[in-house]
Amino acid sequence: MTVSDESAANRISRLCAEHGLRMTGQRRTIARVLSDAADHPNVEEVHARAHRIDARISLSTVYRTLRLFEQKGILARHAFAEGRRRYEEARREHHDHLIDVDGGRVIEFRSEEIEKLQERIARELGFKLVGHRLELYGVPLRGPKK
Repeated sequence: MTVSDESAANRISRLCAEHGLRMTGQRRTIARVLSDAADHPNVEEVHARAHRIDARISLSTVYRTLRLFEQKGILARHAFAEGRRRYEEARREHHDHLIDVDGGRVIEFRSEEIEKLQERIARELGFKLVGHRLELYGVPLRGPKK
């Protein structure tokens, strides 16, 4: 593991420490699972991944920990159309989401063209845009992209 890999794996644990959270072994495991996630896992997926590392971690512990991390601004919660809450690190840089309704995959993207259009629309309607969330839902045109 390189230094950059190690720092990426501990990213959420570091954020927890910066927010003054006491890091139990179970919280540390959940933070590691979230830092390692390349997707937007729901509570059950976080639990399954954490449980493989530490079989003592209960679903209720995962719920409480995710709620705490969200309250502290460490995690962002999304409720995409499927109805399950999904989590990702609360990032400073803005991005939008495309959700594959067939496979459940969540793809992050950023488009300067869309950002400028949203600003223009708000301005034309007499508003200064202070935030937004864009979620696109679709089905693959062809088989899943790898």
